[in-house]
Amino acid sequence: MKTGIHPNNYPVLFVDGENEWVGISTTKPNNTKVVNGVEYGVINVEISAYTHPFYTGQKRLVDTAGRVERFMRKYGNK
Repeated sequence: MKTGIHPNNYPVLFVDGENEWVGISTTKPNNTKVVNGVEYGVINVEISAYTHPFYTGQKRLVDTAGRVERFMRKYGNK
């Protein structure tokens, strides 16, 4: 790979409510937090795999009738 063309990576701590995990990012946040002696920039995220309904199993089925059933009800007799 060519040198000097890639952005800098910074160690960051992603925070989603009470869940925290370490990663890297190309943005350098202003807020910092020290974890295990290492200083990380803090990035607050609104939703992640810890809280998203798809991953937590709390996904609700909104449509009780399937698409084919609705189509047949609407256009099946015509």
